[in-house]
Amino acid sequence: MLGTGIIKGMAQTAKNFVGSYSDPKYLTTVEYPEQRVPTKENNRNFPFLVFDGEEAMVGLRCVACQICEKECPPQCIYIEKDKNKKPDFVGKDQFQPAVFDIDISVCMSCQICVEVCPFDAIKMDTEFELSQTNRFDGLLINKHQLAKSNDYYRGIHPTEAAEIDAARAADVKKAAAKAAAKAKAEAEKKAKAAAEAAAKTEADAADTPES
Repeated sequence: MLGTGIIKGMAQTAKNFVGSYSDPKYLTTVEYPEQRVPTKENNRNFPFLVFDGEEAMVGLRCVACQICEKECPPQCIYIEKDKNKKPDFVGKDQFQPAVFDIDISVCMSCQICVEVCPFDAIKMDTEFELSQTNRFDGLLINKHQLAKSNDYYRGIHPTEAAEIDAARAADVKKAAAKAAAKAKAEAEKKAKAAAEAAAKTEADAADTPES
C-alpha cells in the first residue's frame, strides 16, 4: 500500500517522542552536573602516568625512555631523564623522569603514547572536567599531577588493567625463575671448581715423594 512506510515511520517517531518523557530507555539526557552518566570503560580523554606502591614519585613505571615524546603527533609531551638511577618501589634501581609534562591544550587524545610505551607506564584517563581559567599554564600538566595509582587505573579500565597486571606478574615470575636458574648454575659451577681444586690438591699431595 502506497505510503505504508511513511505511516510506520511517523508511528515510530510518535513512539519515541512519547517515550522520551516516560520510558527510561528513551531518556538519553540527564540533568548534568547533578546527575551523571557512568563513564564507559573504553572512554578516553587525556593521558596519565601509572605508579605502583604507595609513593607516586617512587613507584612510577615510567623510565624516561622518551619513546612517547618522540612518537607524539602534536609533540605535546616533554620529558627530561634523571641523571642517576633511583630505587623504585621494589628497590630496583632504574632511571626516572626528572620532568614529564603534557600540554593537554594540544593533546588530541590519539592514544599513540599508550600504544608505544613498552612499560605500560602511560594510560588514558576518563576525566573530562578539566576547564581552567588559565588556558596556558593551567593546561600544562606535570608529573606530580599526571601520577595516578594502579588502583585508580583498575577502577576506570578494569578489563585492560587486569590483563596488564597478569602479564606483568607473569614477567616477574619468569624473571625470578631465570634468576634462580642462573644462581643455581653459578653455585654448581663454583661447587664443581671447588671439587676439582680439592681433587687436584689430593693428587699433588699423592705425587709428592715422602722425605
